[in-house]
Amino acid sequence: TVAPVSIAVAEEFRKMQPKVRVNVGISGTGGGFKRFTAGETDISDASRLIRDEERAAAGNNSINFVEMKVGTDGLSVLVHPKNDFVDCLTVEELKKTWEPGSTVKTWSDVRSSFPSEKIQLFGPDTDSGTFDYFTEEIIGEVQASRADYTASADDNILVRGISGSKYALGYFGYSYYSENKESLKAIAIDDGNGCVAPEAETIEDGSYTPLSRPLFIYVNTESVKRPEVIEFIRFYMEVGAKLTREVGYVPEAPSVYTGNLTKVGL
Repeated sequence: TVAPVSIAVAEEFRKMQPKVRVNVGISGTGGGFKRFTAGETDISDASRLIRDEERAAAGNNSINFVEMKVGTDGLSVLVHPKNDFVDCLTVEELKKTWEPGSTVKTWSDVRSSFPSEKIQLFGPDTDSGTFDYFTEEIIGEVQASRADYTASADDNILVRGISGSKYALGYFGYSYYSENKESLKAIAIDDGNGCVAPEAETIEDGSYTPLSRPLFIYVNTESVKRPEVIEFIRFYMEVGAKLTREVGYVPEAPSVYTGNLTKVGL
């Protein structure tokens, strides 16, 4: 989820520092933390807070780190662009569709007025921070989900799946929807206070609930001793707000970015 921001920052950094190569690998948040807490990476993107067991793994490997908030995402629920029967779903309808043991097989199982067409589900895999956040907010328990759906850690694969299936339903970060609006349709969510669609304004003002969530990077404090990492982090905090907005997320206040630098003594 955070990859579009970090990739954009790395590309801009390379223009200024052509001798420094910043490799940005893509995985789920959990997969990223496995490598980060083992000391294999300098920085780990995350679409959720680090878990206690991940903190413990870092401690066992003598990895110290700082957490930096870099933006806010509106986790988006998507359908095929030609879907003309659904514009809004309630949290309860989403729960009924995605919960473990769900009996929802067709769209009419979601709502009786919907067509009796087989629903095709797409979503992040179990290593994803997006999966963790969605299940916690919609199902009420982290990692509680039906398993019979097309799962991938690569949101681009989910984009292709939903845009290629007329009766699809799926979810992923707002940035990937923002980049593919011509081939996807975002669904408004009703948490009991009316239908609200994921848009930059609704994410920023907090009205898109319960699927707005913070985005982070975690930085290995040992890595910050290296001058190229120091300069990359400094650059990330300087251009992060601009690039976060450009890729489709909501940036933080300037004080958040300067506060992040203070955490590593910059």
